[in-house]
Amino acid sequence: MFFKSSEIPSADQALPGRDVEMPINNQHFVHHQPIKGPFAETLQVAYFAMGCFWGAERRFWQQPGVITTAVGYAGGHTPNPTYEEACSGLTGHTEAVLVVFDPEQISYDRLLSVFWESHDPTQGMRQGNDRGSQYRSAIYCTSSAQLEAAESTAQSVQQQLNDLGYGAITSEIMMAPIFYYAEEYHQQYLAKNPGGYCGLRGTGISCS
Repeated sequence: MFFKSSEIPSADQALPGRDVEMPINNQHFVHHQPIKGPFAETLQVAYFAMGCFWGAERRFWQQPGVITTAVGYAGGHTPNPTYEEACSGLTGHTEAVLVVFDPEQISYDRLLSVFWESHDPTQGMRQGNDRGSQYRSAIYCTSSAQLEAAESTAQSVQQQLNDLGYGAITSEIMMAPIFYYAEEYHQQYLAKNPGGYCGLRGTGISCS
Protein backbone atom coordinates (compact mmCIF):
# COMPACT_ATOMS: atom_id res chain seq x y z
CA MET A 1 0.00 0.00 0.00
CA PHE A 2 1.32 3.45 -0.91
CA PHE A 3 0.95 6.64 1.09
CA LYS A 4 1.48 10.26 0.33
CA SER A 5 4.00 11.87 2.66
CA SER A 6 1.20 14.11 3.91
CA GLU A 7 -0.73 11.14 5.29
CA ILE A 8 -0.22 9.20 8.52
CA PRO A 9 -0.64 5.42 8.27
CA SER A 10 -2.61 3.45 10.82
CA ALA A 11 -0.84 1.01 13.12
CA ASP A 12 -1.79 -1.86 10.82
CA GLN A 13 -0.46 -0.03 7.76
CA ALA A 14 2.83 1.20 9.26
CA LEU A 15 6.22 -0.40 8.70
CA PRO A 16 6.99 -3.19 11.21
CA GLY A 17 10.21 -1.72 12.57
CA ARG A 18 12.36 -3.73 14.96
CA ASP A 19 12.86 -4.61 18.63
CA VAL A 20 16.48 -3.45 18.78
CA GLU A 21 17.05 0.14 19.92
CA MET A 22 19.21 2.49 17.88
CA PRO A 23 22.82 2.34 19.17
CA ILE A 24 23.98 5.78 20.27
CA ASN A 25 26.78 7.35 22.28
CA ASN A 26 25.08 8.33 25.53
CA GLN A 27 26.82 11.69 25.86
CA HIS A 28 25.70 15.07 24.59
CA PHE A 29 28.29 16.46 22.17
CA VAL A 30 27.92 20.00 23.58
CA HIS A 31 26.90 19.62 27.23
CA HIS A 32 28.66 16.27 27.88
CA GLN A 33 25.64 15.00 29.78
CA PRO A 34 23.79 11.70 29.21
CA ILE A 35 21.08 11.90 26.56
CA LYS A 36 19.29 8.76 27.79
CA GLY A 37 17.56 8.44 31.15
CA PRO A 38 16.91 7.88 33.87
CA PHE A 39 17.53 11.53 34.65
CA ALA A 40 17.80 13.16 38.07
CA GLU A 41 14.49 13.58 39.89
CA THR A 42 15.04 17.35 40.02
CA LEU A 43 14.93 17.55 36.22
CA GLN A 44 11.94 17.53 33.89
CA VAL A 45 11.49 16.21 30.35
CA ALA A 46 9.61 17.71 27.41
CA TYR A 47 9.32 16.86 23.71
CA PHE A 48 8.90 19.20 20.75
CA ALA A 49 8.69 18.79 16.97
CA MET A 50 9.11 21.79 14.68
CA GLY A 51 10.41 20.58 11.34
CA CYS A 52 13.90 19.21 10.73
CA PHE A 53 15.22 18.15 14.12
CA TRP A 54 18.77 19.37 13.51
CA GLY A 55 17.96 23.06 13.92
CA ALA A 56 15.24 22.46 16.48
CA GLU A 57 17.60 20.59 18.78
CA ARG A 58 20.21 23.36 18.58
CA ARG A 59 17.61 25.98 19.47
CA PHE A 60 16.84 24.13 22.69
CA TRP A 61 20.37 23.16 23.78
CA GLN A 62 21.29 26.86 23.54
CA GLN A 63 18.80 27.75 26.28
CA PRO A 64 20.29 28.30 29.77
CA GLY A 65 18.85 25.67 32.09
CA VAL A 66 18.53 22.97 29.44
CA ILE A 67 20.74 20.14 30.67
CA THR A 68 20.69 17.85 27.67
CA THR A 69 18.85 17.20 24.40
CA ALA A 70 18.47 14.43 21.85
CA VAL A 71 16.71 13.90 18.53
CA GLY A 72 14.44 11.05 17.60
CA TYR A 73 11.11 9.96 16.22
CA ALA A 74 7.73 10.20 17.97
CA GLY A 75 4.02 10.24 17.32
CA GLY A 76 3.91 7.24 15.01
CA HIS A 77 3.64 3.47 15.15
CA THR A 78 6.86 1.87 13.90
CA PRO A 79 9.17 0.78 16.76
CA ASN A 80 12.79 1.89 16.50
CA PRO A 81 12.55 3.29 12.98
CA THR A 82 15.48 4.35 10.85
CA TYR A 83 15.75 7.83 9.42
CA GLU A 84 14.95 6.53 5.96
CA GLU A 85 11.84 4.78 7.26
CA ALA A 86 10.63 7.89 9.09
CA CYS A 87 11.17 9.98 5.94
CA SER A 88 9.16 7.52 3.86
CA GLY A 89 5.98 8.58 5.61
CA LEU A 90 5.27 4.94 6.43
CA THR A 91 6.01 5.07 10.18
CA GLY A 92 3.71 7.91 11.25
CA HIS A 93 6.50 9.56 13.23
CA THR A 94 7.57 13.17 13.25
CA GLU A 95 11.14 14.35 13.87
CA ALA A 96 11.16 15.25 17.56
CA VAL A 97 13.52 16.72 20.16
CA LEU A 98 13.87 15.45 23.72
CA VAL A 99 14.57 18.35 26.10
CA VAL A 100 15.75 17.71 29.66
CA PHE A 101 15.68 20.86 31.76
CA ASP A 102 16.10 22.16 35.27
CA PRO A 103 12.86 23.96 36.25
CA GLU A 104 14.85 25.99 38.78
CA GLN A 105 16.80 27.54 35.91
CA ILE A 106 14.30 27.62 33.01
CA SER A 107 10.55 27.30 33.03
CA TYR A 108 8.45 25.10 30.79
CA ASP A 109 6.69 28.28 29.65
CA ARG A 110 10.03 29.55 28.36
CA LEU A 111 10.53 26.35 26.38
CA LEU A 112 7.04 26.81 24.92
CA SER A 113 8.05 30.33 23.87
CA VAL A 114 11.10 28.92 22.07
CA PHE A 115 8.83 26.44 20.31
CA TRP A 116 6.19 28.94 19.17
CA GLU A 117 8.67 31.64 18.15
CA SER A 118 11.07 29.41 16.21
CA HIS A 119 8.85 27.94 13.49
CA ASP A 120 5.52 28.27 11.71
CA PRO A 121 3.00 26.06 13.55
CA THR A 122 0.31 26.49 10.89
CA GLN A 123 1.83 24.51 8.02
CA GLY A 124 0.45 21.04 8.63
CA MET A 125 2.61 18.28 7.16
CA ARG A 126 5.55 20.49 6.31
CA GLN A 127 7.90 23.18 7.56
CA GLY A 128 9.13 25.59 4.93
CA ASN A 129 10.58 23.64 2.02
CA ASP A 130 10.66 20.43 4.07
CA ARG A 131 7.53 18.49 3.18
CA GLY A 132 6.11 15.33 4.69
CA SER A 133 4.45 14.03 7.83
CA GLN A 134 7.87 13.71 9.51
CA TYR A 135 8.09 17.52 9.57
CA ARG A 136 4.78 18.22 11.31
CA SER A 137 4.70 20.39 14.41
CA ALA A 138 4.00 18.88 17.83
CA ILE A 139 4.21 19.38 21.57
CA TYR A 140 4.34 16.09 23.45
CA CYS A 141 3.77 16.56 27.17
CA THR A 142 4.97 14.52 30.13
CA SER A 143 2.50 15.85 32.71
CA SER A 144 -0.99 17.30 32.93
CA ALA A 145 0.57 20.64 33.91
CA GLN A 146 2.60 20.68 30.70
CA LEU A 147 -0.47 19.79 28.66
CA GLU A 148 -2.50 22.59 30.25
CA ALA A 149 0.29 25.12 29.67
CA ALA A 150 0.75 24.06 26.04
CA GLU A 151 -2.96 24.33 25.26
CA SER A 152 -3.19 27.69 27.02
CA THR A 153 -0.27 29.24 25.14
CA ALA A 154 -1.64 27.90 21.84
CA GLN A 155 -4.71 30.06 22.32
CA SER A 156 -2.72 33.25 22.83
CA VAL A 157 -0.34 32.40 19.99
CA GLN A 158 -3.27 31.78 17.66
CA GLN A 159 -4.49 35.33 18.21
CA GLN A 160 -1.08 36.73 17.29
CA LEU A 161 -0.96 34.53 14.21
CA ASN A 162 -4.43 35.68 13.20
CA ASP A 163 -3.29 39.28 13.46
CA LEU A 164 -0.37 38.52 11.13
CA GLY A 165 -2.57 36.79 8.57
CA TYR A 166 -1.61 33.19 9.33
CA GLY A 167 -4.07 30.30 9.48
CA ALA A 168 -4.99 27.91 12.25
CA ILE A 169 -2.37 26.16 14.36
CA THR A 170 -1.90 22.57 13.22
CA SER A 171 0.51 21.47 15.96
CA GLU A 172 -0.29 18.21 17.72
CA ILE A 173 -0.62 18.85 21.45
CA MET A 174 -0.94 15.66 23.46
CA MET A 175 0.61 13.48 26.14
CA ALA A 176 3.96 12.14 25.05
CA PRO A 177 4.02 8.94 23.01
CA ILE A 178 7.08 6.68 22.88
CA PHE A 179 10.23 8.51 21.80
CA TYR A 180 12.71 6.52 19.70
CA TYR A 181 16.27 7.84 19.53
CA ALA A 182 17.57 8.71 16.06
CA GLU A 183 20.88 7.50 14.69
CA GLU A 184 24.08 8.73 16.32
CA TYR A 185 25.04 10.99 13.41
CA HIS A 186 21.84 12.99 13.86
CA GLN A 187 22.51 13.71 17.55
CA GLN A 188 23.65 17.35 18.01
CA TYR A 189 24.22 17.40 14.25
CA LEU A 190 24.76 21.15 13.93
CA ALA A 191 27.42 21.14 16.64
CA LYS A 192 29.30 18.43 14.77
CA ASN A 193 28.60 20.09 11.40
CA PRO A 194 28.36 23.87 12.00
CA GLY A 195 27.65 24.59 8.34
CA GLY A 196 24.85 22.04 8.14
CA TYR A 197 21.30 22.69 7.01
CA CYS A 198 18.88 24.52 9.29
CA GLY A 199 15.48 25.42 7.89
CA LEU A 200 13.98 27.03 11.00
CA ARG A 201 11.97 30.16 10.25
CA GLY A 202 9.69 31.91 12.70
CA THR A 203 6.57 33.93 12.00
CA GLY A 204 7.54 37.07 13.88
CA ILE A 205 5.38 36.48 16.93
CA SER A 206 6.68 37.10 20.44
CA CYS A 207 5.75 35.14 23.54
CA SER A 208 7.65 37.35 25.97
